[in-house]
Amino acid sequence: MQRKRFLKDIIAGRLMLVLTVFSGLIVFLMALGLYFRSQPILAVKPLSDLLFSSGWHPLRGEFGFLPFITGTLWVTGVAVAIAIPFSLLTAIYLSEYAPRGLREWLKPLIDLLAGIPSVVYGVWGVLVIVPLIKDYIAPFYGTFSTGYSVLAGGIVLAIMVFPIIIHVSLEIFNAVPYEMREASWALGATQWQTIKHVVLRKALPGVIAASVLGLSRAFGETMAVLMVAGNVAKNPTSVLDPAYPLPALIANNYGEMLSIPLYDSALLLAALILLLVVLFFNIISRIILVRIEGSV
Repeated sequence: MQRKRFLKDIIAGRLMLVLTVFSGLIVFLMALGLYFRSQPILAVKPLSDLLFSSGWHPLRGEFGFLPFITGTLWVTGVAVAIAIPFSLLTAIYLSEYAPRGLREWLKPLIDLLAGIPSVVYGVWGVLVIVPLIKDYIAPFYGTFSTGYSVLAGGIVLAIMVFPIIIHVSLEIFNAVPYEMREASWALGATQWQTIKHVVLRKALPGVIAASVLGLSRAFGETMAVLMVAGNVAKNPTSVLDPAYPLPALIANNYGEMLSIPLYDSALLLAALILLLVVLFFNIISRIILVRIEGSV
């Protein structure tokens, strides 16, 4: 009887190991599959031409990803520039200033933002942010904009990124030993001086990791950006110009006009580029967080 139970325990352990390894390999299997499906276009066009060419004319066999890469970078950059200061200040307030009752009431509301479907953010952006940019922000700067722009995509993405950066930053601030705060106060430092010179300095690597996680989330977002960014295949020159990020390109075109030679392969190459960039950002953030956990 004991031998049978021991055998079941071994089988269960091996089965869980196989499932765990398979779960970890899914991302690499996806990347491998996308790479093989991208081979037709990589066989006839150098990768440098695809990445740094601006011409996107599938009917003429031109597949330049540069407008989509720059559009992604513009929208993501605006989103991170907006999200990091707001998220960091919110996390500092909740961690260092807010009464416990208020903190426990606000944290679930902030976490709720992460569960709202992206299409809801997109609809909200179309109804609120786009008209705001068209009727007020663009005229204020003496220019015209349809409202569907880099700025609209950046604002919507920033709000979507808030809960990620706030949640991780809160965990990092809570990991800073309270004794370090008490030692700073004992030396006569004010609360803000303690936060600035002790808490933030100790938590800086974690804040960077939280920002990188938010960046990877913003980089791969599709539906909300697709609805408000404008989707014009040209390099933006300002935040009021329309943009066409890579995720929107894939979502808009995959499944349509795939009878065009190399079109399918080009879109899957775009998906591979997107996957590798997001994977890179996530790995960097995880390495930083692991080092922080090891030093605490």
